[in-house]
Amino acid sequence: MSSGGEATGPVEAVSVSAVIATIGGRPELLRAAIASIFDQRASDGRPWRLEVIVVFDHVEPHDLSDVSVPDGSRLRVVRNEGPRGLAGGRNTGIRAASAAVVGLCDDDDAWLPGKLAAQLPLLQAHPEAKAVAGSMLVRTGGKDVLRAAPERVGLPELLRSRVQEIHPSALMYRRAELLGELGLVDERLPHGYGEDYDMMLRAGKLGGIVCVDQPVVRVLWDRPSYFMGKWRSVAEGLSYLLEKFPEFEQDPRGLSRMAGQIAYARAALGERAVAWDWAKTALRHDRTQLRAWAALAVAGRVLPAGWVLAAVQRTGHGL
Repeated sequence: MSSGGEATGPVEAVSVSAVIATIGGRPELLRAAIASIFDQRASDGRPWRLEVIVVFDHVEPHDLSDVSVPDGSRLRVVRNEGPRGLAGGRNTGIRAASAAVVGLCDDDDAWLPGKLAAQLPLLQAHPEAKAVAGSMLVRTGGKDVLRAAPERVGLPELLRSRVQEIHPSALMYRRAELLGELGLVDERLPHGYGEDYDMMLRAGKLGGIVCVDQPVVRVLWDRPSYFMGKWRSVAEGLSYLLEKFPEFEQDPRGLSRMAGQIAYARAALGERAVAWDWAKTALRHDRTQLRAWAALAVAGRVLPAGWVLAAVQRTGHGL
């Protein structure tokens, strides 16, 4: 495979680096994720010339010699020696990437057929956009739930909503911008929580995200999330983002949403007074903010925090 390639010219000639950061605990799903990337086909049916970089985060890299790699592509295994966590792992992979376009994939997700064939032309057609994404299929409750992404999102939409229809495993970036104006994954985020939302907010400020009108990734919610029950990570990560992006003050509903999420996390931690304060902040900006009311119910021990989160996720949504 070539050591680079411009993000211009015929779409089929554009090389892509896919980065998978892992701690190695899901070997079968990891291999499925790799296979889904190598299975991508160009518009004429030929395999893409791809580079898959698997980054093992502060653990001994696994032997992946059994993985089938198409001719013209390559599989690289590296170890993250930088800051521990998803941010450090992804940044290690981005820095190691040789292609002009970089896509991300979690080790338990899968790229759907036609992802690159749909996304790369759109990214080329919108040089002002800082990323390209698409819809996703969420596997939850034993079935796939389609979450359709909007055609385009900018900062106003991302302040109002996390836009959960856009998953980090669907996003692709120009590597030059990741190393330049857009920047790498923020390694200062507490516990690494919300690193994908942070990237989206930055992309929204600089030029927006364009999306194809088809599902490009399958995400598994039929297993516990890494952050399931890690309420302190949620609370501190979102508080950090509120400080990092003062633009939230311009959108009362968006600010209320974030405050409601923090209130819920603090309530789940048993920090009732702090939860109450955040809930009041949320409701002061938006009386209809359901997360804040749910936080009050959890703080008052009317409902258990885990039950509410599980009920929401069964619908294919997040909290």
